[in-house]
Amino acid sequence: MDTRQLRAFCEVVERRSFSQAAERLGVTQPAVSLQVRALEKRLGTQLLDRSGRRVEPTEAGAKLYRSAQRLLALEDEVVNELADDATGELAGTLEIGASTGPGGVVLSTLLCRFAEQHPQLHVALSVFDTQSVVERVADRTLELGVVGAAPRHRGVEYEPFLRDTIVLVCPPGHRFAGRTVTLDDLRRENLILMQDGAGVRQMVEEALRRAGTRLRDLDVRIELGLQESVAHAVRAGHGVTFISRTSVEADLVAGSLVEARVEGLDLEREILLVRATGRTETRAARAFVEFARETLP
Repeated sequence: MDTRQLRAFCEVVERRSFSQAAERLGVTQPAVSLQVRALEKRLGTQLLDRSGRRVEPTEAGAKLYRSAQRLLALEDEVVNELADDATGELAGTLEIGASTGPGGVVLSTLLCRFAEQHPQLHVALSVFDTQSVVERVADRTLELGVVGAAPRHRGVEYEPFLRDTIVLVCPPGHRFAGRTVTLDDLRRENLILMQDGAGVRQMVEEALRRAGTRLRDLDVRIELGLQESVAHAVRAGHGVTFISRTSVEADLVAGSLVEARVEGLDLEREILLVRATGRTETRAARAFVEFARETLP
């Protein structure tokens, strides 16, 4: 049933006048008459007695008026609840996935600060390799993803989120420490890598390919699934690794890891936000993205 017709009908009953009802509703008198006639036609009965100086409800009209009041009150309640949801405090759960690079330090810190501002919101960060994050966003297990590479997938859309640099790090006192080394130097060194599917690894492979080298040409002795595991292995002196600068910034400042550069490799990258194609964004997701863009340099 059209609630606009019910509202016009109720206004006429309450004011005993089509003209006053029209003024109250901010429409023309013919528009109110049209709404009431349409309602009478829909119900197959006369609702208003128009024969006297004042408009009066018929018996059927009086019965409808009582029911219509309850229905319109319910409509107002629903509208008000939705308005509160659109403007009130964020609540519910925000499910975000991230690859190990951005998820390790930058995103976790950002989410903690965001959660502090919204105490009724539960924030859940899951860390996977890049491909897994993309697949979970595509199947809508996760609402948002933050990754360091953009594997092709028809179910998602990417957009820039923040800039990051991949660096080669080694233990203090290592022959690479603080130097610019060549690819030939790198071929003779134990290289520890992230597992297949990680954004850092994908970027390194692409940069090596552009430089005319394949990953299998290097001495990759160990592959580890977590970025922190890779950093720990390098700190312990088991080799060198390519890793997101943001994830080891504290180590670089403390001197527990030292940066080196590789001649001919461009390892700047864009950290990307991943959304499911066509998904309607929740208020929490929208608020987090806005917060991140205002907070990140």
